[in-house]
Amino acid sequence: MTFLQYFKTDGIRGKVGINPITPNFLLKLGWSIGTVLGKDKTKKIIIGRDTRVSGSMLQSILEFGILSAGVSTLLANCIPTPAIAYFTKFLNASAGIVISGSHNLFYDNGIKIFYKNGIKITKKIEFSIEQQIQHTFFYSHYTNYGCSNNVINPEKKYIEFCKDTFPKDLNLSKFTIILDCANGSTFNIAPKLFEDLGAKVITVSIHPNGININQNSGSTDIAKLKKIVLLEKADIGLAFDGDGDRVIMVDHLGNRVDGDQIIYIIAKEYLKEKKLKGGVVGTLMTNTGVILALKKLGIPFYATEVGDRNICEKIKEKKWMLGAEQSGHIILLDKHSTGDGIIASLQVLLSMINNNMTLYNLSNRIKLFPQVLLNVFLKKDKNLEQDLKIKNILLRYKNILGKNSRVLVRKSGTESCVRIMVESENYLKAYQLANDIKETIQLL
Repeated sequence: MTFLQYFKTDGIRGKVGINPITPNFLLKLGWSIGTVLGKDKTKKIIIGRDTRVSGSMLQSILEFGILSAGVSTLLANCIPTPAIAYFTKFLNASAGIVISGSHNLFYDNGIKIFYKNGIKITKKIEFSIEQQIQHTFFYSHYTNYGCSNNVINPEKKYIEFCKDTFPKDLNLSKFTIILDCANGSTFNIAPKLFEDLGAKVITVSIHPNGININQNSGSTDIAKLKKIVLLEKADIGLAFDGDGDRVIMVDHLGNRVDGDQIIYIIAKEYLKEKKLKGGVVGTLMTNTGVILALKKLGIPFYATEVGDRNICEKIKEKKWMLGAEQSGHIILLDKHSTGDGIIASLQVLLSMINNNMTLYNLSNRIKLFPQVLLNVFLKKDKNLEQDLKIKNILLRYKNILGKNSRVLVRKSGTESCVRIMVESENYLKAYQLANDIKETIQLL
């Protein structure tokens, strides 16, 4: 397996000012991306970013590197990640780049890259870019520099693209929707889109100031959204992450509806409408209750490693169309080439209309298995695979939890932490085992 130094689960990510998210590295990275991906005849790369205070600075430096490689740029500025995937394909660009730390807080930032087909680049391309980074930086001849231009009306074009995935003869006039935009890149797009479709929209966290992205808001913290849904007696709450490629929902009773439940609702609707092709791709984190519910409908399921790119690659390999992560990446390849929180939300709302049912009624058909999810933040890198204490706990867990149980311990690809997932029919036992593992890792 090819070792990648900079690219992780979802592109490159880290704290701003600490390698690799530094001006020197971003300049070299831009030049390397331009050199590797800008070879085709279009020679243009689209760049977008989220609302982080560091975004404009990193965009300027990255763009300088790309232009110096003789590749032109199209700037979409502050726009959701899925919009860049759309524009990359629609505008026939060589590649698309998003400067975003996704669901992380403002002090982190990163780079996500889409190939010209609007799908995230492969590990093979990542390896080629990393190899190029090792070479000496040099400027093209001054007659060969790229040119910088702006995408015209990117927000309007992306809104129209999303609206085109929803039936033109239907509207959302019967719904009161609470939108939590996480002070991220959907802040001036999602409210307009849902209002255009007729919904009564109440907004949360739509005033980005550069440092409040994902702060006590969005898909990673829905406490505020739950309160407002109940207070306003809304039909549904939608929480996007900072760059808009994830969504977590809240039903009218204040219950959380995650990516596992969302893909079940959409898959069931596709099956009913005879639009389903194949089955559903999830991850090792997918709740067993959802897998069993899909099986009951006769819908096949396949689990990949965590990461929306892994899901997308497996969907294409199997020639299916649906996949999701529990965290809210919902991939509908018949609608878009990547996960899109807005488009997934529209499909769930469409299912509510078609079935004349609440989100609660659509999702409560699934008997979810209790899961305990914990993060252990690391001060230094630890080799968990070789640690005997962890191995012994994992060897004993079946005896502790019983047959319908799972334990997953993995290093995060987006943060410096270890993620622990324990699933069991007995919540208290799962909670105890998860905390035993956490304490063991903290003592290593």
